[in-house]
Amino acid sequence: MKVLGIDIGTTSVSLSVLDGESGEQVKAVTVGNDSFIKTAEPWARLQDAEVIRRKVLEETERILSEYQDVGGIGLTGQMHGILYVDQEGNAVSPLFTWQDGRGNQPLAGGKSPVELIYEKTGEKTYTGYGWVTHFYNRMENLVPEKAAFLCTIADYLGMKLTGRKRPLIHSSMAASLGFYDLERKQFKTDLLEALGMECSMAPEITDRAAVLGEFRGVPVYAAIGDNQASVLGAAGKEPGSILVNMGTGGQISVVTDRMIRIPGIETRPFLDGTYLLAGSSLCGGRAYAVLEKFFRLYAEAAGMEDRAQYDIMDKILRTAQGEDKLQVRTTFQGTRTDPGLLGSIEGIREENFTPAALIRGVLEGMAQELYDMYCEMKPWINTETTVMTASGNGFRKNRHLLEAFEKVFHKKPVLSPYQEEAACGAALSCLQEK
Repeated sequence: MKVLGIDIGTTSVSLSVLDGESGEQVKAVTVGNDSFIKTAEPWARLQDAEVIRRKVLEETERILSEYQDVGGIGLTGQMHGILYVDQEGNAVSPLFTWQDGRGNQPLAGGKSPVELIYEKTGEKTYTGYGWVTHFYNRMENLVPEKAAFLCTIADYLGMKLTGRKRPLIHSSMAASLGFYDLERKQFKTDLLEALGMECSMAPEITDRAAVLGEFRGVPVYAAIGDNQASVLGAAGKEPGSILVNMGTGGQISVVTDRMIRIPGIETRPFLDGTYLLAGSSLCGGRAYAVLEKFFRLYAEAAGMEDRAQYDIMDKILRTAQGEDKLQVRTTFQGTRTDPGLLGSIEGIREENFTPAALIRGVLEGMAQELYDMYCEMKPWINTETTVMTASGNGFRKNRHLLEAFEKVFHKKPVLSPYQEEAACGAALSCLQEK
């Protein structure tokens, strides 16, 4: 038997077919998620849910026609964001993605949803989280008239594959929307009601790999969060497992068998009663892209053709003498707890003010952001960790980033065995209760 995993990412959609017994990846497909909708508001980040649905169904049909022995379809995708569905389970809004900035926009009275929520309930939330997005939409009369429920894009896909009319979402997805009680495994309805939000719009929650229904006779399982799927696919589910991911953002996740609360670190539901401690850097791999843009602008001003500078940056590091670097803080987009925090470059001397030192400084700054979060987690982890798994194209395409993480963490990262970890983790989630 084989299992299929589908990952609906922000910029791409990935599908992976695994052998259910050996875990071997027998097929991987990745297509662009070119579904962003242009808006007048620069802070709005919306995607067309129907474009995504059609694209996923087309690829799923193609794979099922090629592999007749697929015995389960697992789902995952971008967390935090929401769309609205009507009583029949049809989308009546675009997808408000995790990148959407309306949670930080001033409402009448000058305060943002994030500020008002904290003032009224004491709950710490962030822009892009589903209930924060819904709060803003409600205050601005943007909730569609026919909206009956809200859910994530992966949950919506599960509904369309199986014909469900009301979303049933895994606790890992539910927690990503905010206002989630980890101990009671339900939304904090008292706080939602205090803010005037309709709890009737909340999806049903399961903490199991529940079967939603069938598609072409194949069981479809409730979607798990993309963070959880990536950890499952790359590092496994044993307590103490560490996964560092470097994509558009950066993230470090550690599996624990205890419910722990650490300031600045998210505790997320995982599998089989375990949890993930997750720390996220907002800039992450984008910091290296910002540096590449800096070099590209200089090259263009010098009369060279407009072309990517990554190969040149790699050559600079390979040929530069010494290990000198600048101290770079890569918080170019702030942090979740301090959105106004700026990046910085320090330790400049005449001798080290070089392209190589700046590149090394940015790479180690990307690693340092996650290492600082790991240091907050480490005292609370009761398992000695010997392996740190690295995933994401940032690591696969840049060996210098791997070296930077090894230097900062004093631990050599091991590359994930799968190319598309989240899609593979979604496939493996089908096997959790078999």
